Amino acid sequence: MLKTKYLGLDLKSPIIVGASEMTSNVDKIKRLEEAGAAAIVTKSLFEEEIILKNNKWREEIAQYDDINAEMGTIFPDMDVDAAKEHLYWVNKTKEAVSIPVIASLNCVNKEAWIEYAKELEQAGADAIEANMYSYSFGVTKNPAEIEDKRIGILKEIKKVVNIPVSVKISPHYTSIFTFVTNLDQAGVDGVVLFNRLFNPDIDIEKEVEVSRFHLTDSTRNGSSLRWIGLLSGKVGLDLCANNGVESGEDMIKMILAGASAVEVVSTVYRHGMGQIGVMEKTLTDWMERKGYNSIDEFKGKLSKVKISNPWAYERTQYIKMLLKGEYEI
Repeated sequence: MLKTKYLGLDLKSPIIVGASEMTSNVDKIKRLEEAGAAAIVTKSLFEEEIILKNNKWREEIAQYDDINAEMGTIFPDMDVDAAKEHLYWVNKTKEAVSIPVIASLNCVNKEAWIEYAKELEQAGADAIEANMYSYSFGVTKNPAEIEDKRIGILKEIKKVVNIPVSVKISPHYTSIFTFVTNLDQAGVDGVVLFNRLFNPDIDIEKEVEVSRFHLTDSTRNGSSLRWIGLLSGKVGLDLCANNGVESGEDMIKMILAGASAVEVVSTVYRHGMGQIGVMEKTLTDWMERKGYNSIDEFKGKLSKVKISNPWAYERTQYIKMLLKGEYEI
């Protein structure tokens, strides 16, 4: 009843657990599978982390440059290569669970994107989620050039791997519709709307910059809902909702707007792994009450291309709400 397809992968439900500390440990991932997760996205492989660990490795091995007869050993106490360690872990995760394992990749340089995408496929990943989380600074950078560069990287990734590729993007593109359409034309299999961006904070007593982790909730999923509703039926790639999918009701809304799946993280942290089963039951009960036998029967039913009010996801509704006072403070 809850079966669906995302990136060409068969899922037992639309619930995917997104990249996080929960998906960085094989034992936790096995527990997520037992709790009902239809797929997991591994904790990201970061190019910066690889560089930092490799630099540390070089520093450690350099201390043995002056070998002498009184040394107890010539073998340095060094870390395993960060990338190989991650790839080994992805392989072991794939062996441990039967649900699809989507590998999250977060790089900067084109060569790294391509190299690690190939290696993640070889490690057994069922798909790759390219997490394009970056800020562009400087007035000399043309937005179109930045977007073209990212699309070029994804085209190259698609050339070298045979597994599906999705892209997790931020909401800060000048034209999300244009960018996602270009991703679709480039052969990308899916897009995740939207990634959770890091925002700095300041401790005013200590007068220092600090990092704080905040869980999201249903009040944060409006942008995902809006853009899924606008894109559904207009692009051929799969749409996945992320950021603030807190409950079964939130998931139903996203599917009605056109999502093939949802990624959850904060709600599982907040309520525990049992929340996955609670969300599935909410969806099942709702479908039975409405007389739906499959996800496809209502997916995209309330997307912009199918509803009677074509302006529901656009500026007109904003103006209407303000004029009628239909808002809460």
